[in-house]
Amino acid sequence: MTYLDHAATTPMLRQAVLAMTEALARTGNASSLHSAGRFARRQVEESRESIAAALGARPSEVVFTTGGTEGDNLAVKGIFWASRDADPARNRVLVSGTEHHAVLEAAEWLAHHEGAELELLEVDSFGRVRPETLRAALARAPERIALVSVMWANNEVGTVNPIGELASIAHEFGVPLHTDAVQAVGVLPVDFGASGADALTLTGHKLGGPYGQGALLLRREVACTPLMHGGGQERDVRSGTLNVPAVVGLAVAVEHAVADAPRRGAEITELRDELVRRVVEVVPDAVLNGDPGRELIAGGPSRLPGNAHLSFPGCEGDSLIMLMDAQGIECSTGSACTAGVARPSHVLLAMGADEATARGSLRFSLGHTSTAADVAEVGRAIGPVVERARRAGHAGSRQALANSAATGR
Repeated sequence: MTYLDHAATTPMLRQAVLAMTEALARTGNASSLHSAGRFARRQVEESRESIAAALGARPSEVVFTTGGTEGDNLAVKGIFWASRDADPARNRVLVSGTEHHAVLEAAEWLAHHEGAELELLEVDSFGRVRPETLRAALARAPERIALVSVMWANNEVGTVNPIGELASIAHEFGVPLHTDAVQAVGVLPVDFGASGADALTLTGHKLGGPYGQGALLLRREVACTPLMHGGGQERDVRSGTLNVPAVVGLAVAVEHAVADAPRRGAEITELRDELVRRVVEVVPDAVLNGDPGRELIAGGPSRLPGNAHLSFPGCEGDSLIMLMDAQGIECSTGSACTAGVARPSHVLLAMGADEATARGSLRFSLGHTSTAADVAEVGRAIGPVVERARRAGHAGSRQALANSAATGR
């Protein structure tokens, strides 16, 4: 199989596998006081220091979580609760309309259950939050805003946001900013301290680390109410017995991914551009969604190096995925699927796309195992796949019209 879904999860780096395997052979709870416990604690703290060094943070700012979803929920809900507890008037939450569901649904939960006022920040046609958009939203009763959350890089279309500039604007109004950097860490130049963000989410399985292990970088001065209560591990912000082997694997993956990002990013960008060129050559009306990736933002590319998100007029994304899979190519779509019912991508809709476009897209995401042969496979398969998907779509439309005529509807 040709694997081009690295944005969903990427294979573990060999160094992380070896480190985690070695740690799995040991026993010890990092909260225990005996020798095995103290050794486990040392591994955790060395891992914390390694992650902090790689990402421009202080070790005390690294809070271990189970991954991106927990980190996003902890930041969005925890900072909201802490802000509101300090000042009951602060009940507004600003998040971009293109956020991952872990942020969007956490904010929606606050609106439905905690009386929060949720405002979705508009994005431009690339899916980017413009600084003037955030400034205008903050200027409307800033004393009532508890939190801003804008992702570092979009998981569907790959567009990068100017997080440093957005954080600076938020701080002018005395508002903390959280960023979901799940797609960015280990791929883009991410410096937590320099960015000005108050909280940053990352997860292991997007950068060559293990599933089920991530971290929330949280500034010491930012109050955050815990979601879970128990042993008080992780600054009393996140209780729970630490998964020492996974923490070790995460730290090694972050260290190696960050160190290798400049070289790997340049290679993957070339492969991505070649993939887009081959697809458009075969399917001329295919449209690349998101930022073209020709600019720089905060010292890095304006688009994720490995992201190629394209819309194919007249096609359904889910059909394209199945047809590509039958050709031995694994990729994904921007549409979510709940209980077997496909929905258009909320990201593309927020960018101004119509529903047909939002349904008929594919995301090819390349990573550290991607090769020129993978790109060639896409070029070989995409033409016949799109043609077949369009035929199926037209046949389905005709059948739907026939059914409608037969029932008088």
